[in-house]
Amino acid sequence: MTITRRRLLTTATAGLALAALPGWRAHASLSLGDWQIDTLSDGVLTLPPDFLFGPMPKDRLATALEGTGIDPTAPLTPPCNVTLLRGRDRVVLVDVGSGTAFQDGVGLLPDALDALGVAPEDVTDVIFTHAHPDHLWGVLDDFDDPMFPEARHVIGETEYAYWTDPATLDSIGAARQAFAVGATRRLESLADSLEVLPDTAAFVPGVMARSTPGHTPGHLAFEVDGGAAGTALIVGDAIGNDHVAFTAPDMISGADQDRETAVQTRTELLAEAASEGTAIVGYHLRGGGLGRVETAGAAYRFVPEG
Repeated sequence: MTITRRRLLTTATAGLALAALPGWRAHASLSLGDWQIDTLSDGVLTLPPDFLFGPMPKDRLATALEGTGIDPTAPLTPPCNVTLLRGRDRVVLVDVGSGTAFQDGVGLLPDALDALGVAPEDVTDVIFTHAHPDHLWGVLDDFDDPMFPEARHVIGETEYAYWTDPATLDSIGAARQAFAVGATRRLESLADSLEVLPDTAAFVPGVMARSTPGHTPGHLAFEVDGGAAGTALIVGDAIGNDHVAFTAPDMISGADQDRETAVQTRTELLAEAASEGTAIVGYHLRGGGLGRVETAGAAYRFVPEG
């Protein structure tokens, strides 16, 4: 494998973080027709509990968290699962993690790819569910060079319009203004390789975008067509965790930008996945993020498959 300044720096940075995250490399795999689906850990975020739980009624939250082991007063540490698709002469990443400019504990995707023998230069396509930092910022290395220099980069038109609109900086709220600044800078840096497609287009042959708004205005899921083997749905943050999103999917979440729309999207996706038995991949779900949705009374549960 070619050693570049990008690889030297990211490997050194990842090495320091790995010592503190012994389980970071948790990943799951699924063969689906002519696709090989792997999830790769970009690390673990650390978030204040109010980021998610703030708008939730305390009594309902306590009930929803029973048996989950989640302390609603403690920092949240969601995993970050980047999806790697290989097949049909393509090497596709769905989202790219945080890079090293967002938080400690994330930015580990290059090392995870290396563990599977995939170099950044091997990636043919990068497609984005949305443009939040933990999904987009890893697209540039610490020298502001493209991390995946041979790849085409694809984003949906609604999401692109939102993050490149100067008015977003004033409307998004002070706590997320850095998200807007960072997204704009990175999307501008990708101008030569970036394609903006309709929200229901095939971003890659056999990988169809699907509009799943609420978490962000233009959030997308991706349906992977495995032919006779069925389909898998990469849901990004439309189903943002494996506890309250399943046990009380109708509760609004502080992580979502349009909370009511996100509830509608989430409940529809969960009902569909449970009814059809579709494999889902969630960016912040446990066990590598790959699993199935089962009904549990009036709610649901996530069953990892990895």
